[in-house]
Amino acid sequence: MTAASFDTLPLKASLRATLPALGYHTMTPIQAQSLPHVLAGRDLIAQARTGSGKTVAFGLGLLQRLDPARPAVQGLVLCPTRELADQVAAEVRRLARAEGNVKVLTLTGGIPLRPQAASLAHGAHVVVGTPGRLRDHLSRGTLDLTQVRTLVLDEADRMTDMGFYDEIHGVVRACPPERQTLLFSATYPDDIREATAAFLHRPVEVRVDAQPTSDRIEERFYEVEPRGRDAAVGRLLGHVQPGSALVFCNTRAHCQALAAQLRAQGFDALALHGDLHQRERDETLEQFANRSCAVLVATDVAARGLDIAQLDAVITADMSRDPDVYIHRVGRTGRAGESGLALTLCTPDDRPFVQLLEDRRGAPVAWHDLSALRAGGARPAPMVTLCILGGRRDKLRPGDVLGALTGETGLSRTQVGRITVSGSVTYVAVDRAAAPAALGRLNGAAPAGSGALSIKGRRFRLRPITPPVA
Repeated sequence: MTAASFDTLPLKASLRATLPALGYHTMTPIQAQSLPHVLAGRDLIAQARTGSGKTVAFGLGLLQRLDPARPAVQGLVLCPTRELADQVAAEVRRLARAEGNVKVLTLTGGIPLRPQAASLAHGAHVVVGTPGRLRDHLSRGTLDLTQVRTLVLDEADRMTDMGFYDEIHGVVRACPPERQTLLFSATYPDDIREATAAFLHRPVEVRVDAQPTSDRIEERFYEVEPRGRDAAVGRLLGHVQPGSALVFCNTRAHCQALAAQLRAQGFDALALHGDLHQRERDETLEQFANRSCAVLVATDVAARGLDIAQLDAVITADMSRDPDVYIHRVGRTGRAGESGLALTLCTPDDRPFVQLLEDRRGAPVAWHDLSALRAGGARPAPMVTLCILGGRRDKLRPGDVLGALTGETGLSRTQVGRITVSGSVTYVAVDRAAAPAALGRLNGAAPAGSGALSIKGRRFRLRPITPPVA
């Protein structure tokens, strides 16, 4: 079927002109199914996986209804995490760049309330935020949602799983009843359907099924006894020795326990789950993204929305009961033309769920013998991460940081990897072998200690981030 052009939609001329400049020429399936209803003003329930183009779908919808001449919050997007809120806000800003002076504001936790309140006082057209922080601003009277025309609940299933229902309900009540409500979710089970029914008025439902796994992904299934599951994960990692691996668990407790056991075996493993504070989550994601951590053990909820390039392997430690969840997990590897590896552990009790997957795909899975794998040791991550206590608020740029590091520590440009400058801190990946000597030059003492780096005539504290000791 030929992909539909955005030119077939009744969009504002400014939006239609912006899309080709952003590289958007034809609609993805979720955009083609949802945008006609969105632009017609209907409430919508859209079920689609991460990376399907849903942000453009609801972003165009809320910008179509927005009046830039009216300095009031007219579009509101609720997201489960700060990372997703930042991504959504950036995409809406890109879409709105020909719309005149449209102000998009991000309201999330982990950042002081007062500067956010000051920004709100100067006016905003679109607010993208997390439920808890939006509730805080509503309770303080710094956020007015009475003029909202379009309300978007992005990844509604994840927000509900994270326990945000009361906060979401409070935010929705602060919006006018005649608004348009758009709900986007990767899954839409009955409990979420019941929980969100009161937010929607005669919604249209559209669904884009998760695609079968790519032929670039090699899938292997292994049967294990429940008590041998965690040891089997270590055996798989030792055999395959991936540069980066994402390991899925069904519960936070198993996620923490497995990550600790892998660290005890010598793997650079970190856990990602809903109990982490925002700073811990940020540092964990940075270490994994810049290859300072080789193994990330995560729950499905915590991993939603992650976009990690060149992920070598996905390991399912706990088989999911939902075939679509399995497909979402496996689809994180083998992207951008690269090959990937998907390894799944199943206990005898998991056999019915494997059968569901086989029925869903119309083909049997490939079983392999765990005992046939050769033993192998842990492969250390090639980089370590340094945290500099300065960021965008201090006018730092990646080039400034790179110049200071190479000039003051003896590091070459090839020994410095990814540099991420956030509001108040900067994360830098440094070659693992070169890091001790570089830190020693900065602190003049033990290489593991913190030091200070001179950037643009100012001294900034610096410390290494290392995986926790088991």
